[in-house]
Amino acid sequence: MNLNLNLHGTAIPDGLSRRARSFIAHHGVRADVASLEPYREQWLAQGVPGDVISRAVVYQDRWGGMVLPPAPVYESGPRYLCADMPEPSDEGGWWFPAGDQRASVAFSFMIGPNGEFGLWGDRWAPLHASIEGWVESLALTHHASYWAEQVTRLHGDEAKSFPLDGFEPVEEVQGMVDTWWRGPDSLVALHNGEAECFSRGVPRVALVYSGLDEWGLHGQ
Repeated sequence: MNLNLNLHGTAIPDGLSRRARSFIAHHGVRADVASLEPYREQWLAQGVPGDVISRAVVYQDRWGGMVLPPAPVYESGPRYLCADMPEPSDEGGWWFPAGDQRASVAFSFMIGPNGEFGLWGDRWAPLHASIEGWVESLALTHHASYWAEQVTRLHGDEAKSFPLDGFEPVEEVQGMVDTWWRGPDSLVALHNGEAECFSRGVPRVALVYSGLDEWGLHGQ
């Protein structure tokens, strides 16, 4: 595992875009957290598979203690990234917490059985295919907000039916339930997580960042 340090001593995991590395360097703080390795024998005795424990240990070593600004839709957290004891997932396999929320909400941030980052409320809603996708989305939010001439927030049917003809997916965010799209002069973020993880009606949200030049659209 490779970790690079910024000028403030914050470890920046490898494998991220230049935009995401810059975002962590300028806005990320790394708090001290304990290694999970000492809990291995205890968790094995409680029936947690060894390979699942290893996934949680790697996540903790790579991301544990990372404090980042919240997303514009999921302001509640995570407060900082930090794993805990894995448990069986309702969807099959094992998952573990991705970090505690900043505020009391009716869902948890989890790392899914296949490494997805998502929300668990009434049901599982994998936002991104990995924690790296979540971090890329945070970085892109900050970048697009800064460079856009206008930011438009859409709810419900307007968000669900936003026309994406001529747009292409932004691959680095590894979108699943939440996705990003790039058009000729705009970026669109579709935040469907809360709508997917609750059985009751929760409106979908779309953020349209318009009036972007080439740097605003890509910024890599």
